[in-house]
Amino acid sequence: MRRTLAATVLAVSATLALCSPSMADTAPVHLHAAGSLKSAMTDIADAFAEASGTKVERAFGPSGLLRERIEGGEKAEVFASANMAHPRRLAEAGKAAPVVLFARNRLCALVQPQVETDSDGLLATMLREDIRVGTSTPKADPSGDYAFQAFDKAETVTAGATETLKAKALQLTGGKDSEPAPEGRNPYGWVMESGKADIFLTYCTNALLARQEVEALRIVHLPSALAVGADYGLTVMDGASGDAWKLALYILSPAGQEILADYGFDAPGKLD
Repeated sequence: MRRTLAATVLAVSATLALCSPSMADTAPVHLHAAGSLKSAMTDIADAFAEASGTKVERAFGPSGLLRERIEGGEKAEVFASANMAHPRRLAEAGKAAPVVLFARNRLCALVQPQVETDSDGLLATMLREDIRVGTSTPKADPSGDYAFQAFDKAETVTAGATETLKAKALQLTGGKDSEPAPEGRNPYGWVMESGKADIFLTYCTNALLARQEVEALRIVHLPSALAVGADYGLTVMDGASGDAWKLALYILSPAGQEILADYGFDAPGKLD
């Protein structure tokens, strides 16, 4: 993976040398990024702006909904998705450059303090009739897709588990009609503090941010039988400015990768 990132950096650097203007573009760069990247990408965009003098306009949200907005004509130059599928769809349509894997994440369970469970007992606890299981919205938000992949894996452990979990899952975030969290709140901490679910499956990075807001919440790792990894894909839109390419390079650079790692992401380009 390190070789892939290095090759991408070299290729884009060569492109910039040939086609970038001699002076930095005056227009801001338009960054669209998954909601789970908001904290990390805010720091990355701020660091890039300070280093380059180029402002970065940011749009955060569920990756599937961001892709739909881009397909609908919304101005976008750099797209950082919580999966590979959404940016690849744009690339396959001739609207974006080839997609690079720039970070990885995984699923964890946010658990209410009164719910007694651990990794080994998580599946049995989620299957209990009195336990409300929350997820994000599949198709609109990759987090929901990953949660449903974990439900698919549950069938190999307990017969009938997949059907039960998918039927009972409360899709509380990430959809077009999902109730938004108050301004400045972590959506998952807010959902749990509001008592909307007993267990919520989300990215481990989101779970860490949620627990910073609601300290009573517990984070339980999915057992190996249910474990699901999340590959994050980065692309640059067709016709993007030279500064947009530079932002993409900065995300792939050791500096950008270090920031992602600080927020709990597996950053393949981080220097050891």
